[in-house]
Amino acid sequence: MSRVLDIVQNRDLFQVEEEQTVAEVARHMMDLHVGAILVMNQGQLRGVFSERDLMKRVVCEKLDPDRTPVREVMTHAVATIDENASVEDALQAMEANQCRHLPVTRGSRVVAFLSMRDLMHYELALKTEELHHMRAYIHGSA
Repeated sequence: MSRVLDIVQNRDLFQVEEEQTVAEVARHMMDLHVGAILVMNQGQLRGVFSERDLMKRVVCEKLDPDRTPVREVMTHAVATIDENASVEDALQAMEANQCRHLPVTRGSRVVAFLSMRDLMHYELALKTEELHHMRAYIHGSA
């Protein structure tokens, strides 16, 4: 059974501070090519800021991104997943919490950030490998 750790190990952990402005955070996300980012304060998870938060809570509310701290518009109630949880558990958690990103924890510490895209790529790689082995077996080269 595949675990969350199998997907996120050896990854950089991207994060911002809750006092940063929305404009600073959005630029940082753009530079990193990510759609969501962890919001931390002294090593503690405070929330998640996503493209959806930007559209819904900043653009549609006509807030000034240069003056609005990300803590005011981030998602505060964030579901997390333990690094030893199964991939299936992560999918179920995303569905149950209606989210596409989960902070990954080891004890009380955040160690990674998992996205729905990560899960899809991982599952696709497994299926591709399985298909390759099946084809090799069928053609007698296994």
